[in-house]
Amino acid sequence: MTSPRTYVIVGGVAGGMSAATRLRRLDETARIVVLERGEHVSFANCGLPYHVGGVIADRESLILQTPASLAARFALDVRVRTEAVAIDRDARTVLARDLRTGAEEAIGYDALILSPGAAPVRPPIAGVDRGLTLRDIGDMDRIIAAAQDARRAVIVGAGFIGLELAENLRHRGLEVAVVQSMPHVLRPFDIEMAHIVAQRLRANGVQLHLGTTVTAIADDHVVLSDGRTLPSDLVVLSVGVQADSAIARAAGLALDDRGHIVVDELQRTSDPAVYAVGDAVVKRRFDGDPAPVWLAGLANRHGRLAADAIAGRPHAAVPALGTAVIGLFGLTAAAVGRTERELRAEGRAIRVIHTHPTDHAGYYPGAELLALKLIVDAETDAILGAQAVGGGADKRIDVIATAMAGGIPARGLADLELAYAPQFASAKDPVNMLGYVDDNLIDGELSVQWHEVEARLAEGWRLIDVRTAGENALGAIPGSTLMPVDELREHAESLRGQRVIVHCKVGQRGHTAAALLRQYGVIVANLDGGYTTWRAGTQAVAAGAGSAS
Repeated sequence: MTSPRTYVIVGGVAGGMSAATRLRRLDETARIVVLERGEHVSFANCGLPYHVGGVIADRESLILQTPASLAARFALDVRVRTEAVAIDRDARTVLARDLRTGAEEAIGYDALILSPGAAPVRPPIAGVDRGLTLRDIGDMDRIIAAAQDARRAVIVGAGFIGLELAENLRHRGLEVAVVQSMPHVLRPFDIEMAHIVAQRLRANGVQLHLGTTVTAIADDHVVLSDGRTLPSDLVVLSVGVQADSAIARAAGLALDDRGHIVVDELQRTSDPAVYAVGDAVVKRRFDGDPAPVWLAGLANRHGRLAADAIAGRPHAAVPALGTAVIGLFGLTAAAVGRTERELRAEGRAIRVIHTHPTDHAGYYPGAELLALKLIVDAETDAILGAQAVGGGADKRIDVIATAMAGGIPARGLADLELAYAPQFASAKDPVNMLGYVDDNLIDGELSVQWHEVEARLAEGWRLIDVRTAGENALGAIPGSTLMPVDELREHAESLRGQRVIVHCKVGQRGHTAAALLRQYGVIVANLDGGYTTWRAGTQAVAAGAGSAS
């Protein structure tokens, strides 16, 4: 008989604990040791902001397992407040230090899994130690304690965690300001889509200071890069994370230029006896270079894959899509894949589609508006990314992410058979409609993006508003001429041979107008997403120019 194998896992949250429990299911005889530097293992870190705001009332509900429960069910040797301080790859040992007593032990391993996660970035500014961060249960407790006597909070950073904290501190009754270096919130979204989220934040009392940074944190205020000051009793830093990979670096494992651990498709590092999963690991992406993807679902899945590989039943990790969702003050925003901003910066040839349907049949009560954006490779028709904000955003992004994983081209979205009843969707689902629009573009229909209008007008194109006179009176694009779509045939002959951009509210009447005018010899393009997208984009650019809003 062979002696039982020993597996050591560094990090006891999502990826590490998924690996540990999977290994136990695959190998009942193994010795499995989990080393966790913090006080808790297997806690719901994505739920931390919601306990701050009282949405999740019971603190203990965030603690999914304890060392005792994991020992009882899985026979795991889980050691909290224990830090892995060094790896001897030749001897195959990990030096573990008990942070309470200082005692050290060298633990031998047959296979080692690193899941150290990512640590919050602390920018090099005066007073940075006064800023709190949110990574674990202890951080959450410190924020709650600080919020007890606070009236005004400043959140530095407008990513997912920062905005979730902003919402939940508002639930506690605090005045909240968010400072963001980018011209818009939420990096995985483009500016015109993020603007919808920003409007909801402002409507609920969150101040946004975009296109600026915090340069100093004082006892009762922060200083911004433009010289303004914001009063604050509580400051939370949420400007990003960096791989907590010091132990891997010291062990000589391969890292990328940003310090993330490099792994193969089986989660193996440059040492075949050492695996790595979670936020400290660079991921193979479906498009573009490998990059970090900080998602709990990926960490859990890759933990399982590492365990499978160790147990001799390997499965290769599929490329990461980066599918994410957030809810803020009743508004849902979701995204998958690449942004238009990134792809244009790379010089990629892309098609971009905006639509503004309702989440279910408009005649059924409770229909909510939904803004959708699809980004497509202009040469291959591959879906490169999508963003959705509003009712049913999560459902539509999940469908598109599944299509991307299955290699379905954008045109193929039109053929997806999706569940329909008027309270759930429309007979032509919003995802199907994206496919129809893409199909029209492939067949030669011209489209102009909101940020291209000014340049096209300078080139001599005319801009025709095909909405009603009442809609036009409520707001119009400068330089446009009103010709309602129902009266357009009366004007069509006068436009023959001209270059014309037509627009309506969201693009649907514009499509009808474009089809009509083409038959009269007009060179015509439809303003993608209509006046709604143009207004969101131009307002977002103005709001992101470093001013408070």
